[in-house]
Amino acid sequence: MTTLIPVLGDQLSHGLASLRGGPAEAVVLMVEVVDETRYVRHHKKKIALIFSAMRHFASELSDLGWTVDYVRLDDAGNTGSFTGEVARAARRHGATAIRVTEPGEWRVAAMIDGWAAATGVPVEVLPDDRFLCSRSDFAEWAGARKRLIMEDFYREMRKRTGLLMSFGKPVGNRWNLDADNRKVPPRGLNYPAPPAFAPDRVTRQVLDLVVERFGGHFGDLAPFGFATTRAEALVALDHFIAYALPRFGDYQDAIREGQAFLYHAVLSPYLNCGLLTAREVVDAAAAAFDRGDAPLNAVEGFVRQIIGWREYVRGIYWWAGPDYSKSNAFGATRDLPAFYWTGDTDLRCVAQSVSQVKREAYNHHIQRLMILGNFAMLIGVDPAQVEEWYLVVYADAYEWVELPNVHGMSQFADGGLLGSKPYAGGGAYIDRMSDHCGKCRYDVKAKVGENACPFNALYWDFLARHRELLKDNSRLWRMYDGWDRLGPERQAATRASAAAFMATLPAAARGWAVDDAGA
Repeated sequence: MTTLIPVLGDQLSHGLASLRGGPAEAVVLMVEVVDETRYVRHHKKKIALIFSAMRHFASELSDLGWTVDYVRLDDAGNTGSFTGEVARAARRHGATAIRVTEPGEWRVAAMIDGWAAATGVPVEVLPDDRFLCSRSDFAEWAGARKRLIMEDFYREMRKRTGLLMSFGKPVGNRWNLDADNRKVPPRGLNYPAPPAFAPDRVTRQVLDLVVERFGGHFGDLAPFGFATTRAEALVALDHFIAYALPRFGDYQDAIREGQAFLYHAVLSPYLNCGLLTAREVVDAAAAAFDRGDAPLNAVEGFVRQIIGWREYVRGIYWWAGPDYSKSNAFGATRDLPAFYWTGDTDLRCVAQSVSQVKREAYNHHIQRLMILGNFAMLIGVDPAQVEEWYLVVYADAYEWVELPNVHGMSQFADGGLLGSKPYAGGGAYIDRMSDHCGKCRYDVKAKVGENACPFNALYWDFLARHRELLKDNSRLWRMYDGWDRLGPERQAATRASAAAFMATLPAAARGWAVDDAGA
């Protein structure tokens, strides 16, 4: 009687539901398959992170007494797919049962649905209780509401978890302190860069593999400093709590050139692959507040990102189902400009963000939302192309978290299921929160003309193009009132300026997607 336990590359948690009960009479299967590297052509750093973390996790399981069957990418006979490797392993070990924790993505769930037929072995799928809100609990919450407001969900999660609560009320008598978290950092701050971890022998082998097999993928592989073990991820967590969390709240929306991380945690790659769990991360932040080591606005803002937004988008993903990605509220059809891959644009904020993600496989949320996402929405890029780009370039991107964030929040392609308004903005916001504009070839103060910041005219043109869809949105009436007060001549000049800029946009290109050597 052998139970086969497949563990996926984003399930690297010792407390995983399918691993409970101990190693007796079980074989853990972990596989590196080319299908998972190529369904989108992930950033080289992301592939290296996942493969190295998988190899380290397999070694840890072996040390704990588990029998681990680990299939490497270049092993002879590797079929290149999850289903093919599960079928081979079931035969190899004479499996009589397969036990797996539910996956994060629809496409993998569809594969697992076919495993029983492919192997002739019964398959048990267990809930992934590393999340604080189960899929069924979210569906029950969503089914009782006319609108799925994240803030409502977040408050429910605060009550359920007891985080930052006192006698049934929020600590400080405010649920959300986001208004306190938009400060512009003064000169001379000492930003505590997250720890970088020197690659060990295992990681160096993986880096060599990535160079050989995925050299044509987007992004820089070196230097590589991601944590690839749980012990390293815990060091990263401790560093954030001690050195960055106290100022995280104040400056979480700021952007500074030469400072990729500021006071951000950069823990999402470890949370999303399983090296850290949501509960331990938010508990560590709450404990810092209890000790007086971090202020409430910082801790509340961080906790909201984890138990509010992260859990919420995961719930939306599974509740809405695969058809969610097919909506396109604005009818956007433009191809993604080539400079999203190259950074070759005079728009300094875009160029700097692309350069950073190429180097780090990371941008923080304002760069993702209000620069890269905002620009794509304003010019009318096909949301599917935007979503693919986000899934490719970020080390923390998995479809369950990427798709609702991009499709719903960033691009408003779902027409308002997730977000209450489009996150559109002009140059003034970028100028306020970043130091890009003073070094840009465009003038952020100018509204129209070839030297004006394109975000300014594009913002108004976007609102004008989509007035019928957006005119009844209660959060946009002031914007439309402002547009109407411009008058016909200024409106015409603004729209002409937007059209002239969009006519200069480079054709889409995927020069990054060259064939991999041997893949």
